[in-house]
Amino acid sequence: MIEARHLRILRAVAGTGSFSAAARELGCTQPAVSQQMKALEQSAGTPLLVRTGREMRLTQAGEALVRHAAGILAGLTAAEEEVAAIAGLRAGRVRLVSFPSGSSTLVPTALAAMRAAHPGTRISLVEAEPPRSVEMLREGDCDVALAFRYGADGPAAGSAGGAAEWEDLVVTPLLTDRLVGLVPEGHRLAGAERVGMAELADEPWIAGCPRCRRHLVEVCEGAGFTPRIDFATDDYPAVVGLVGAGLGVAVLPELAVESVRAKGVSTLAVEPAVEREVVALTLPDLARVPAVAATLGELVRAAAR
Repeated sequence: MIEARHLRILRAVAGTGSFSAAARELGCTQPAVSQQMKALEQSAGTPLLVRTGREMRLTQAGEALVRHAAGILAGLTAAEEEVAAIAGLRAGRVRLVSFPSGSSTLVPTALAAMRAAHPGTRISLVEAEPPRSVEMLREGDCDVALAFRYGADGPAAGSAGGAAEWEDLVVTPLLTDRLVGLVPEGHRLAGAERVGMAELADEPWIAGCPRCRRHLVEVCEGAGFTPRIDFATDDYPAVVGLVGAGLGVAVLPELAVESVRAKGVSTLAVEPAVEREVVALTLPDLARVPAVAATLGELVRAAAR
């Protein structure tokens, strides 16, 4: 196996014409140069130098190796510099995937802080709801995934996106996001501080993303009724617009309400409290990449604001 250090010594010997001169140029001893050259010739399987009196000249194999050594060493130096830049956050990239309400609330603050602190690091963003975002992480299509799980999605539940599915990932908790009720401004419950889910049993419902929809049904059934879902949409502004138009009631995460101009609706606390845990996920190896670690740190700080 030819090593980079052997190539550097070969180039020095070829350039200076002797072991002793090469040793002076490289800052090492003449025996060390001789030993390294023997090791290189053993790796190459053929003589690389011909000794004629006090001078040395390259064999045909030696000339070929020196010719290639320049490009090899230049490429290695470039690679070392690029890796050092990435390690020092002067370069690199982070591919982030987030669910929509996270994209409009947590992500902008975190990415602005990353750009200010590490302008050489490029960060891209695409949107996907869990479990698709978690699949993208495992498939190598992103480096960090923002995801969420509801209280019922614990290890025992075994539900998609729950803790059991994340056992092989590095989980960075960000915040606990409480669900709030939305009713039209003219609704009988508008202005109330809080409402029990059972009080909404006879209302038409507007449901959100598939996971939120499933969880809504579970919460309502826990309150003793099955919701009549008239409309379902992944678009949070559409949910708010439908409620504002008097077409039904809904529950949404506070992050989602925060990211939408809630016109024509009244928000109220829901009992029993329904919460979801918002987290950032990455793979164990990626967690050691400086740019990924820095992005996770900025997401934590953004969530704390």
